[in-house]
Amino acid sequence: MTDLSLHGVTVKFPFPPYDCQKVYMSKVIECLTKEKNGVLESPTGTGKTLCLLCATLAWREHFKDSISAQKIKERMGGAGTSAGAGEMFQNTPLSSWGSTAADGPTPTSYTDVPKIIYASRTHSQLAQVINELKNTSYSPKVCVLGSREQLCINQEVMRQESHHIKVHMCRGKVSTRSCVYYNNVDEKSTDRDLVNSILDVEDLVKFGNKQRVCPYYLSRSLKQQAEIIFMPYNYLLDPKSRRAHNIELKSAVVIFDEAHNVEKTCEESTSFDLTPYDVASAISAVDRLLAEQAKEVSHGNTFTEDFNVESLNSGLKVDITTIAKIKQILLDLEAAIDSYEVPSDKGITKPGIFIFELLERAHLTYDSKTAVYEALEQISGYLAGQTGVFLNTNGLQKLSDIIQLVFCGEPSDKDRDLQMQTNTAHFKVHIHKDNSFNRKKQNTDVWASTASKKQGNILSYWCFSPGFSMQELVNQGVRSIILTSGTLSPLSSFTSEMRIEFPVCLENSHVIERDQIFVSVIDRGPDGVQLSSAFDRRFIPENMASLGNTVANLSRVVPHGLLVFFPSFPLMEKTLEFWRENGQADRIENIKPMFVEPKGKGTFNETIDGYYNKVNDPASKGGSFFAVCRGKASEGLDFADTFGRGVIVTGLPFPPKMDPRVILKMKFLDELSCKKTPGLKYLSGNEWYKQQAYRAVNQAIGRVIRHKEDFGAIFLCDHRFKGSDARAQLPSWVRPYVRLYDGFGNVVRDASQFFRVAQKLRPVVEKKNSAAGSCGAVCQPDTQSSGLTSSLLSSQSSHTQKAKMLDSHLPSLKRRRLNEQSGASGMARICIEYECGVQDSPRRPVNLLDALERGNGCSDAAAGKDTASHLSTRLIQFDKRMDDEMRGGKRKIKLVHEQKPSVLEDVSAEGKASRAKIFLADMKKSLSQVNFERIVQALQTYKKTDDLEALLTDTAVLAEDTNTHSLLRGFYQFVRPHHKKKFDERCVELTGQGCGYKPDHSLSKDDKKTLMLPSDKQPAVALSSSSAMSTCSQLSTEQLNKGGQHLSQKGLKEPQTGGAPKKEVHSAFLADVKKALGAQKSAQLFQAIHSYKQNDDYEKLVTTVVSLFTERNEDFSLLLRFGVFIRPHHKKQYKEMLDALIGQSC
Repeated sequence: MTDLSLHGVTVKFPFPPYDCQKVYMSKVIECLTKEKNGVLESPTGTGKTLCLLCATLAWREHFKDSISAQKIKERMGGAGTSAGAGEMFQNTPLSSWGSTAADGPTPTSYTDVPKIIYASRTHSQLAQVINELKNTSYSPKVCVLGSREQLCINQEVMRQESHHIKVHMCRGKVSTRSCVYYNNVDEKSTDRDLVNSILDVEDLVKFGNKQRVCPYYLSRSLKQQAEIIFMPYNYLLDPKSRRAHNIELKSAVVIFDEAHNVEKTCEESTSFDLTPYDVASAISAVDRLLAEQAKEVSHGNTFTEDFNVESLNSGLKVDITTIAKIKQILLDLEAAIDSYEVPSDKGITKPGIFIFELLERAHLTYDSKTAVYEALEQISGYLAGQTGVFLNTNGLQKLSDIIQLVFCGEPSDKDRDLQMQTNTAHFKVHIHKDNSFNRKKQNTDVWASTASKKQGNILSYWCFSPGFSMQELVNQGVRSIILTSGTLSPLSSFTSEMRIEFPVCLENSHVIERDQIFVSVIDRGPDGVQLSSAFDRRFIPENMASLGNTVANLSRVVPHGLLVFFPSFPLMEKTLEFWRENGQADRIENIKPMFVEPKGKGTFNETIDGYYNKVNDPASKGGSFFAVCRGKASEGLDFADTFGRGVIVTGLPFPPKMDPRVILKMKFLDELSCKKTPGLKYLSGNEWYKQQAYRAVNQAIGRVIRHKEDFGAIFLCDHRFKGSDARAQLPSWVRPYVRLYDGFGNVVRDASQFFRVAQKLRPVVEKKNSAAGSCGAVCQPDTQSSGLTSSLLSSQSSHTQKAKMLDSHLPSLKRRRLNEQSGASGMARICIEYECGVQDSPRRPVNLLDALERGNGCSDAAAGKDTASHLSTRLIQFDKRMDDEMRGGKRKIKLVHEQKPSVLEDVSAEGKASRAKIFLADMKKSLSQVNFERIVQALQTYKKTDDLEALLTDTAVLAEDTNTHSLLRGFYQFVRPHHKKKFDERCVELTGQGCGYKPDHSLSKDDKKTLMLPSDKQPAVALSSSSAMSTCSQLSTEQLNKGGQHLSQKGLKEPQTGGAPKKEVHSAFLADVKKALGAQKSAQLFQAIHSYKQNDDYEKLVTTVVSLFTERNEDFSLLLRFGVFIRPHHKKQYKEMLDALIGQSC
């Protein structure tokens, strides 16, 4: 625990704070002591929430201490006995007890201590805040406010479909004390364990279930004594919710965390859309009530003018005449709204004050509002309590809400006009056609009137200034308002929208170093096509294909988890559909299985948990999560460490420009800008439009760095990010690191280098498996990972769970189901051994040394010896030697006079034969004699005829039983290279799983030897001394670059005496290039090679080569073979680039 003094306030912080944390807490305390409003931006990962809690609660304790000091001073006789006080507190002067440091009157009572109201966007975010509070040394009395949806535990109430019916049913049970949970509230609200505990919503519900007490009313009871109250911020900003929860704001400190959404919430909480269905359903509900009451009256035969339905039914306290008046109001309102001829494509827009004129036509005025509102509440409550057929009361409830919103305040007659002008200054009335009538049938109420079945107009009353709600808070007498988030930039435009003064502002720095973040603008894909999400280019096939290739290539470079954000759901859905049809999705899926953010809330948790599990899986290369800006994944979700090593933003998420609300918002701001009010600066409509896009981008890229030791890359894939104006809109902590590139190849090169360095400097603890070898992780189901870093555990402990049932409906999570028993034997054991044998390395080597550590094909292995300990020692020596060379030391060259390369091939062939024997022997045990002989005969026939279809026909019996699927895949080892791909595809069709096919599996032995020539037959190294020409031992990286485990260390053969073989290799390669790339791109490559020979410009060459050879998976072998053209002094750079691009371990 660290104590630090800021503005005279002692703050207890859990650990030594960073400089940026001290600055942030200092600004918070400045706001509180000086009673000022503040806008504080601090990047995600800087401990913003913890700083906010510690600083606020420290100031509150300090405030209480100042009152204590004042009381002691008064009891000791005031200033006249200060000497006596000095004698009593010799070592503790009264001044140290605290001072409010406020300009206002000195508080004299503990009731003057301000309450802290801490608001965030969602309850899940509040739960994270409360967990942070538990980590501090402060233990304030806490209360969390929630709705009945979250807190009610009465099953009868919760079974109701409509929220409004739940509310009225709850109120009815409370008023009649028929809810057993509510009846226990008074007794349990003083429970010591409850009062002294820090509980979130989930904890409160658990307590309620355990103690049989209502959590909803319990939270309202705790609110009275709470020192800090947590709530979603729509409870504060929505006038209806504020009244419903009886939130007292006088002298309170109001904190809005994650405040980047406050602007939108302010506007939406004070706006409404009244549809024809709302009005019609309200009329239907009143009609039914009238018919019911009229029937009871006629049966009674005692109707008089003074008749009151209350005498018949105590649940309804309005007479039949009032019900009839409500129906007339609804009919008049419907007629008034539909009386306007509205163009189908646009609508009619009126000034905000027009709402009073429209409602007056339905007899709704300041004079009648109270009586109408009370009648509507009575009718809604009565109907909600009715048993039998469900009746929709949403329309009645919406009209009640509208009356409260429009007719707020109680002005006198002379001030009424001014009040109406003030209330509507920031609003517009928009009447437009109800287009949903043609798309879906809204009415599901069988009792609804025919009125609900016709098309009508929608009455919209839209607020266009968040300042309206903010000013309401100020008018309530709050002490300070603090808005804070990781993404509020640009602050000037944000504060101007709020329309209240914010004297304290902060745009904080980050805690990370330069080597922890990589930011690049990618304006063109690997194929040179300009990337753009602009409306006129977003759906052009070339643009979508280039974006897909860009994402696929970056997924090779970025380790572990990759996040891809699209501007909108429609754009994401259409782009992903195009990628699936054209192969880009397959490329991404093969490297990082794809998870897509769903539109609804239902499956989101399952999808995100599936992504977390895939990234955690040590047998995978990570995962990719596709989401939208402003979506759930971009808002406060934690992608720390391996869960978010890279963020790709595929475009600028501008609001829909033809949306009426967007058009009116821009016009509204332009009108304000033209007025040029002295002392106030307003955004123009166009500035606001751009700001919305960049703020959404900033929120998305904030997912990448989550704490001090985290690192990651940000890729901005839209040519518009190249503009200086666009880059100026990025957060201050990102701007210094933005890099612009001329070619895609350079991005790949630098990103690879960044991750290589970052992983060495900040290695993540590898996740180990209890199963023998890495194969167990691949083959055994539901294997749990371990060894996560502490920061990863802490960030995910609350919400990361195993998505056990996802295997059936998420293709990315399909797992092998063999060997569920740890002691499997016989056929199951053979299946597992075979699968492990044919699979590539579960995790590709990070670099050359990592591959050597895993390799089992070194020269010692060729000699038939155990090499584990020797190899480790050699690696240390090799590492040291490489370090010496990097520092400029001399390189020792070992002279080799004779080499026998055939030994390795013999051993390799011997191993394959041995594995095949074992496989066939165990297959014999697992199959009947007839089937076994038939399959062996099929193999012999295939060897003679090369007829794959005949082999598949004869082995089809293995596809009939899931237990023999692995045996079918086992035949992959016997299939000839030119049939490997087809056999793999058929296995996928028959068994749902492939054989681990890769393009290099289709290469014949001769092809592989040709590929090996560039690295195996290097010319001899010329020594500067007088010694003769010789050859040096070099490493073959063929298997490394393809992700295999079997590295060999071969000495070079005798130097070539002639140039013929090398020319043949070049000719064969160039012929393959022409065939793969076509004439135009081949010419581009040949020109790049020619230029490289002349000017030795390696960077320019690599940019061209990477762009050409990474568009398609099948061209990656050409990238490997291109090494023959690289000059010796560039070989190392080229190998490192290949290692990162193709052999990257994820």
